Amino acid sequence: MNTPTPVKVALIAGASGLVGGHALQALLGAPEYGRVWALSRRPLGREHAKLANRIVRFDRMAEQLKGLAVNEAFCAIGTTIRDAGSQEAFRAADVDAVLMFARAARAAGATRFVVVSSIGADSGSKKFYLRTKGEMEEAVADLGFTAVDILQPSLLLGSRKAMRVLELAGQLVAPLVNPLLTGPREVYRAIPAETVGKAMLGAARAGRRGVYRYTYLDLRKLAELRPAVAIAAQPAKKSPA
Repeated sequence: MNTPTPVKVALIAGASGLVGGHALQALLGAPEYGRVWALSRRPLGREHAKLANRIVRFDRMAEQLKGLAVNEAFCAIGTTIRDAGSQEAFRAADVDAVLMFARAARAAGATRFVVVSSIGADSGSKKFYLRTKGEMEEAVADLGFTAVDILQPSLLLGSRKAMRVLELAGQLVAPLVNPLLTGPREVYRAIPAETVGKAMLGAARAGRRGVYRYTYLDLRKLAELRPAVAIAAQPAKKSPA
């Protein structure tokens, strides 16, 4: 007989985005979570018995989250250089905001941090986008979490609020190109944003400690994971550190 595990409290940022919206949906439907705190700059506009939507300013996040106790944190914060308007604004969102959230989550007691990055992320890359993603990954890994799960998808498939021409073209071509990407190139296959969102939950369910990076095939597998044991209610406890 499986031993019941305590119901957990999740903290998520970026739930208004393409991947984050699916991650939030997965967390709300997961029996192992009794409460899901979703941080956003504007109301998410949805209701659920488990959901608590807290409006925050990212530069004051640590102060605004004082007293909050959580078990695990999920980060789907991200933008594009085009939407951000400049490299500086992009870094502010994809590096600075992620780290502010990660530090606030750690202070709230989170021992696991699940974050969406990008395939090819490398702090030594000559490409600005991949370099900043790599820098974010390294910084998060150094914050002292027991577990850091880094998801590295390639092109995301899904309906965005504002679909750009190149993104639309990529979505149309992806079904034809994906089968051609085999072996070492498989990691560059386009993947549904819903799969990545579910994989964020799956990474927590996998329960691995340390720093792990997951690419295309890993993400597909994580998205299919189910709770391993029965669930028993127990409140989250804030860590002393």
